Amino acid sequence: MASWIDQELAACKFSDPRLSKRFRTLLERLSEAIGESIPMACQDWSSTKAAYRFFSNERFTEEEILAGHIGATRDRFQASEGMNLVLHDTTEFSFQREKGGLGLTRKSFKKGTKGLPEIYTKQGILMHSSLVVTTGGVPLGISAIKFWTRKKFKGANKLKRKINPARVPIGKKESIRWIENLKRSTTLLGEPGRCVHVGDRENDIYEFFCMAKEIGTHFIIRACNDRLAEDGSVRLFREMAKGPIKGLRRIEVRNKKGELSDAVLEIRYRRIQLRPPIGKHKEYPPLTLTVVFAQERGAPKGREKIDWKLITDLPVDSRNRAIEKLEWYALRWKIETFHKILKSGCKTEESKLRTANRLTRLIGVFCILSWRIFWLTMMARDAPEASPKLAFTTTEIQILDYIVKDKPKKKWKRSMSKYLTKLARLGGYLARANDPPPGNKVIWRGLTRLTDIELGVMIGAKLVGN
Repeated sequence: MASWIDQELAACKFSDPRLSKRFRTLLERLSEAIGESIPMACQDWSSTKAAYRFFSNERFTEEEILAGHIGATRDRFQASEGMNLVLHDTTEFSFQREKGGLGLTRKSFKKGTKGLPEIYTKQGILMHSSLVVTTGGVPLGISAIKFWTRKKFKGANKLKRKINPARVPIGKKESIRWIENLKRSTTLLGEPGRCVHVGDRENDIYEFFCMAKEIGTHFIIRACNDRLAEDGSVRLFREMAKGPIKGLRRIEVRNKKGELSDAVLEIRYRRIQLRPPIGKHKEYPPLTLTVVFAQERGAPKGREKIDWKLITDLPVDSRNRAIEKLEWYALRWKIETFHKILKSGCKTEESKLRTANRLTRLIGVFCILSWRIFWLTMMARDAPEASPKLAFTTTEIQILDYIVKDKPKKKWKRSMSKYLTKLARLGGYLARANDPPPGNKVIWRGLTRLTDIELGVMIGAKLVGN
């Protein structure tokens, strides 16, 4: 454990060395009790009080907490080869607090006293994060992050009836976060030509496209807006629908019940000129970009029809290139998985900290732990033959060998896949012949159990020595 923590904190610098020492101790404690409360992780009142004081300290922010990890992300990116994806997404953390305890996130509905739906506002924190992954799906770490809350709702839906939102300057919208993280991530990584920024339909922002071109980086965004195209007399979606089908792709799709079915995608792609939004044509130039459509043939049963409309600045001159871009966009779900680990594995929303500042610092710590869990899960699939010493200490390897016995009369090679499977078995993974690779849940359960066993070994060794 010490080795990976040292690596993640190498570039972390606080104004007071005592804060650095406290942060390292706190990260160790929380990594040993993933999903547990702060008192459970700290075990005694003095350590718990020190943790609360750390999160309440106003001399640093969550950016300083994540500085070491973000620096390590840059190092892993520079050590990699070829293109890497920077996945962008926003998630919401909701907390049960008394009215006014935290900022607001959104309006929602609940069942009222008479059985009728009532509108209420959720309290919590919004987080926009950027996760760097390889094209094989291995997470390299967080490259940029932004937290915020809303003091009140401005009646945006009513405002849309009076003014076209596309005319509002991007600097006056919350959408500016997409562009800020684009610039921060690209500056951090230092090689814009090797970065492909990936976003969902909320990221279909013309200013984002222009900024990516300005700083020399690439993007794949799922289209939401039917933009003006060519000379401004046609619409993008209609123009693309008229084009010929340039290839087919058969894939397997899983519905919400986990049932698999086949889908045949019709693929269209074309280089086309997009026009800036109405009211902004003087500020931004037209852009010639590639549009890729992947639409399912026929009407599926039990799930939504696949209809992906992607916009990218990357060239697409063949069916294989188009499929490659679709596969890269499909990796966007990795950041959803990262957010799931934050909420379900680290149980962020169960925290009892009272203020937004304390919670954002805690979430910053959990981001490091969530990346670690996710990285372990994906390494078992992407680099199964790698050395287990990349992920485990010598003591942890010995414990896994002792607790999880190898099958007799079968030669096992010491590999990453083998020891991550052993770790997952501690978390309830059965490792049957036809089982899929271990997932995040059994990995974080296994980590907690391995830590408990290692602690018991250390205490037993001390008792025997005495």
